[in-house]
Amino acid sequence: MAKHLYKTPIPSTRKGTLDRQVKSNPRNNLIHGRHRCGKGRNSRGIITASIEGEVIKRLYRKIDFRRNQKDISGRIVTIESDPNRNAYICLIHYGDGEKRYILHPRGAIIGDTIVSGTKVPISMGNALPLTDMPLGTVMHNKENTRGRGGQLARAAGAVAKHKAKEGKMATLRLPSGEGRIVTQNSLATVGQEGKVGVNQKSLGRAGSKCWLGKRPVVRGVVMNPVDHPHGGGEGKAPIGRKKPTTPWGYPALGRRTRKRKKYSDSFILRRRK
Repeated sequence: MAKHLYKTPIPSTRKGTLDRQVKSNPRNNLIHGRHRCGKGRNSRGIITASIEGEVIKRLYRKIDFRRNQKDISGRIVTIESDPNRNAYICLIHYGDGEKRYILHPRGAIIGDTIVSGTKVPISMGNALPLTDMPLGTVMHNKENTRGRGGQLARAAGAVAKHKAKEGKMATLRLPSGEGRIVTQNSLATVGQEGKVGVNQKSLGRAGSKCWLGKRPVVRGVVMNPVDHPHGGGEGKAPIGRKKPTTPWGYPALGRRTRKRKKYSDSFILRRRK
């Protein structure tokens, strides 16, 4: 990812970085409005996410996660930034006149050609089922079920690896280190997701964080007892409990939140790290 460092003596932007990618210029038929409350409250008005706030108004880009333009080659026209995700998106012009957005594969440039289908070359940006992929192939935008659209490895820099095949199922290693079983007839896009150095970006100041919808984090020990179980006391008092808790009294620092007996437990061979 090409980064530009601010050259200014102003403290607010002295350590900030700016992405040198093409700015977003969305097409009218590929965007729609998106309603967001942004207050961190539920339908009853109770705060459920205390560190979330309002974000800058933005339009949602319709991304083609299904890649169902079969055996029709398309050309990458633009590489744009998407305010709704940390990865880049590409505008594709297909041979039949269709125009769609897809996730940007790493290394793809303007003018490259991509295609989706069953008997297509195993090259960067092409989408094909796992039955036509050899072992060791790296991929992103992986489907869980045929025709449902990509659900796995969609973040910036994400990559999954094809590890094994057995019958109608295949084994993948996901970016989290989890080993998961998926159907072989489901599609995936060859290559790694673009914008690998997204974690090296520096916002520079607190205001940039607020634009993303993140409010300041306040420690529970400095609150009142009505606001947090750690609050209250005279002076600098400890939490007064054996273990730290969340604002709602549940154990903090490592409590598992995954549902027991979830439907996808049988497809997980190895838990994430």
